[in-house]
Amino acid sequence: MPKGVRLACDVGTVRIGVARSDFHGILAVPLDAVAAGEQSFSTIALLVEEYEAVEVIVGLPLNMDGTEGASADMARDWVNTLSDHITIPIQFIDERLTTVQAQRGLHAAGRNIKNSRSAIDSASAVVLLQSVLDAASSKSQ
Repeated sequence: MPKGVRLACDVGTVRIGVARSDFHGILAVPLDAVAAGEQSFSTIALLVEEYEAVEVIVGLPLNMDGTEGASADMARDWVNTLSDHITIPIQFIDERLTTVQAQRGLHAAGRNIKNSRSAIDSASAVVLLQSVLDAASSKSQ
């Protein structure tokens, strides 16, 4: 995997969870979630510019049987619009269970769902991005 910052987005109906990697592709860290809607595209474009990102990873919420449903359609529609605002590659990654993993991690840190809803979205993006970074790291070894 070429060096450079990658952004990850966990697309939801209320918020878009966002995470970024370090330049070397080792660690994913959360950024603030952004409100879903028209302004999310310009916000992500600004983040791409600010961090000089080389790629955006977007979670594709597949059903447990691997099929696509309404949430996957929403993510694909969101990416179609995002592609009008940025010029770097956008890659879909299966995001099944990332929210569950994020919730478990936040719970282990002493946070409950009620007081961490916005953090869950960005934590899900971290889980998604870290899985991509880890997979790339294991391939290069």
